[in-house]
Amino acid sequence: MVKVIGHEAKRLLADVPDEYVFYLNDGRILKNMENLRDALNAMSDELFAYHVNSAKNDFSNWVRDIMNDEKLAKDLLKTSNRLQSFKVLSQRVAFLRNRMP
Repeated sequence: MVKVIGHEAKRLLADVPDEYVFYLNDGRILKNMENLRDALNAMSDELFAYHVNSAKNDFSNWVRDIMNDEKLAKDLLKTSNRLQSFKVLSQRVAFLRNRMP
């Protein structure tokens, strides 16, 4: 397991640069991990299926490529529905929040 220290937790929870925000198919814009968590909690299963299906996992890709959180990206790949993804995101955010200075 990779140890996360305070400044790393803060970086992982911070807003991404404007050019790397995530545009949901319904027009909402996500800027950070907590935005993604909240969006997963509120989005329809249809919207989730647009972004996560057998051909792609947009959320895992964004987390890996933009936020550079390999652990969360891998955990998201293991989920099969919106509620599982929300749970994984909630746990990760709580873990990181507990490590912030």
